[in-house]
Amino acid sequence: MKIFRTGILLILLSVLLVVAGDALAGPAGMKIALAFAVVMNAVSYFFSDKIALKTSGAQPVTREQLPRLYAVMERLAAKASLPVPKLYVIPEEAPNAFATGRNPQHASVAVTQGLLELMNDEELEGVIAHELSHVRNYDILTTSIAATIAGAITYLAHMAQWGMIFGGYGGDRDDEREGGGFAAIAMMILAPFAALMLQLFLSRTREYSADETGARMVGQPYGLISALQKLGAYNQRIPTTALAPTTAALCIVKPLIGGGGWASLFSTHPPLEDRIAALRQMTIVPQS
Repeated sequence: MKIFRTGILLILLSVLLVVAGDALAGPAGMKIALAFAVVMNAVSYFFSDKIALKTSGAQPVTREQLPRLYAVMERLAAKASLPVPKLYVIPEEAPNAFATGRNPQHASVAVTQGLLELMNDEELEGVIAHELSHVRNYDILTTSIAATIAGAITYLAHMAQWGMIFGGYGGDRDDEREGGGFAAIAMMILAPFAALMLQLFLSRTREYSADETGARMVGQPYGLISALQKLGAYNQRIPTTALAPTTAALCIVKPLIGGGGWASLFSTHPPLEDRIAALRQMTIVPQS
């Protein structure tokens, strides 16, 4: 069901791109915007892991330095039939973690020093299973596709705005279709907003999916539930100093960077209480 819902969202984004392209700049404009967005997001897709790790100050760690973290990661990776990702630690008091990388063969998992100090073994296992689930579910690929389409829509809107400013928009096109100018202006405003909402909904869906897959990977949801409760409490009062807003979207819980009120509406993360409630309702059959 989750795969089906994700597919529907990607299709809706694609349809929105086609409609926006026709309304704002015609088929030629749509093709240019799509090509531009694909190039931008291809660069992001191949180098976003290095950017995220560099900007967060993550440092690679060896098995000798953190045998506890490696033991949990190697056990879960073997259970999920995944290569062991590269492991990093961020010198940050606020507890958090994120996974990055374009596929399981190029994956990295970073945890903060605060998370390692706060979590017991069961909770750490739940967090690592959640991050491995993002790798296993190819969430980086899914979000990259969504970002490509949303980026193309936004670029189209900007291109149309500049066209109107410099007088390159309207004229024959408006004469051919009554109300075309009004429709284009409405599309300039609504299309990027609709693309953002669909993209955020997709991101939230991936978090629920990673929670569920991680709990099944471990065999029970209680470690992840306890970890999410701790992460929510501590990240409400310990502001992060290492994670940029773009990296924060990758984290297991939303870090305290700033903003509130309307900011929660545009959050890439669903409410923690909803995630915990979904985990409590799970039924996991023990393996014999």
